[in-house]
Amino acid sequence: MFIHSSRLIITHLFFLLFISTETVFASQQTRIDPEAAPAKTDNKKKIERNPLSTVKGMIMLDYEVIPVAGNESIDLLGIHYLHQVNHWLYLGLGLHAPLIHGNYGGFMAFDGTIHAQRKIFKNIFVNAGASFGGGGGGSSIQQSKELTGTGGFIKSYIGLGYEFRNFSAGVNYANFKFMNSQIDHSQLNFHIQKPFSYSNGSYAYSGRKIESNRSFPDAGINILTLELNNLFRINPQGSNKNTINALSLQFSHFLSTNHYMFVGLDVGYKGLPIYNQASGGVGYRFSVSPRVNLYSQLGIASGGYSPEQIETGPGLLVQPKFSIEYLLSNNLGLSLSSGYLVAPKGTSKNFTVGAAINYYLSNKQKSILRSRAAHDLVYRGFRFNIFHQTQYNVNVGDRKRNNIKLLSAQFDYLINDNWYIPTQASVAYNDYLGLPGYGEILAGLGIQNKFSSANRFQNFFQVLIGTNVHGALLKPSIGVNYSLSDNLALYGQIAKTISLDGINLYPDRYRFSSYSIGLGLTYRFSLP
Repeated sequence: MFIHSSRLIITHLFFLLFISTETVFASQQTRIDPEAAPAKTDNKKKIERNPLSTVKGMIMLDYEVIPVAGNESIDLLGIHYLHQVNHWLYLGLGLHAPLIHGNYGGFMAFDGTIHAQRKIFKNIFVNAGASFGGGGGGSSIQQSKELTGTGGFIKSYIGLGYEFRNFSAGVNYANFKFMNSQIDHSQLNFHIQKPFSYSNGSYAYSGRKIESNRSFPDAGINILTLELNNLFRINPQGSNKNTINALSLQFSHFLSTNHYMFVGLDVGYKGLPIYNQASGGVGYRFSVSPRVNLYSQLGIASGGYSPEQIETGPGLLVQPKFSIEYLLSNNLGLSLSSGYLVAPKGTSKNFTVGAAINYYLSNKQKSILRSRAAHDLVYRGFRFNIFHQTQYNVNVGDRKRNNIKLLSAQFDYLINDNWYIPTQASVAYNDYLGLPGYGEILAGLGIQNKFSSANRFQNFFQVLIGTNVHGALLKPSIGVNYSLSDNLALYGQIAKTISLDGINLYPDRYRFSSYSIGLGLTYRFSLP
């Protein structure tokens, strides 16, 4: 009980610290304009100056092999987004997944990270940090419970590194501990860091026009893709032989006109609910006409479920994928995709077919369909919400289950003053049905009252559709952001989660329902 309570308190403190900093996807560096300040009047007034401020961060990849008592070792590749708070402190989010050791396909863990780093001699630095989060997985459902206990974990590390010209590398001594489980060991951890800087603006500028873009950096196109993907199994060897229907989210950032890199997350909602897959890779776009694009990409992933059900071996996946897109407008496109997903160290082979909506998160896309004057460019609003939510009155079929305690993150893209697109991901840090690793992924549409710096309250209503371990979900919620400053707000929501059983996706005994209360903090900003 003491360990559980302490972990909860530490996690809450971490998220309060994290969200009070600036964090956003973007790139490049600009100068701070000390004369720029949020306006309190007409939100459509043009901005004639460059009111962006520069923030810094880094992407960190780390890798470790963890001995497991009575089982094969598990190797975990971690990827972390870390925001720089000051010259030595970073806060961020990350995930861990296996690749080539053991039989742990589908194991996945998500965390929040505190990282400290400081030079001690020339290019040599010392670093230390801690991560708190939840996850689960194993070669079978029962082994998942033995391997990861209740699902909550703490990771701590300390070590040395060396700064090269464009990246850093080093080695840490790390301890990885899942509560009440077989994973509790200290080992060497190797890491690579890539620093970057980016620019953002006041949330109050959202929707306002830009008089001139001469001083703005070319940050490249960013695309958020929501896809319904289908995995058609080729001679499946595991106990589950169904076609897997999955909900996929992908964020793509263009490094040049046609080259891009991407990260993605897939979660099954039918065939094998809560099948999970995290991926990253590179791609290339071929422009056929102003409205038609072809995409080719190659992704490296880790995923699966329980290897006894889908045989992905240690988890490593390779996925070439092709898609064709038709642009409905400057910001919205529809696409169809096809690909091949294979586990090199397992037997799983799959042919994939999907349909997706692509939403362009940057103004640069406008130039593809038609030329626009600089004064037609506008600031786009974004919100990043981190909150704790507890699901009460949890029922599956006609049986009541235990409450679920979730660490949740939601990213909102503002379409205009009143409408926005939310995407939400949650992971439990307590067990559910006696097993670790419960999670949810959802996306949808929200409506809100127009933001005003004279009114501290911005209320919202949103409807999300997604999936959990039992299948497809519908989650309507109401809530509020209470302004603490232009960029920072308190966040609260009340939600109802119900299964989409009305369209006969799965048997009645799997119907899931609960209501939840979420409390946390919001960081909000704008980008040109």
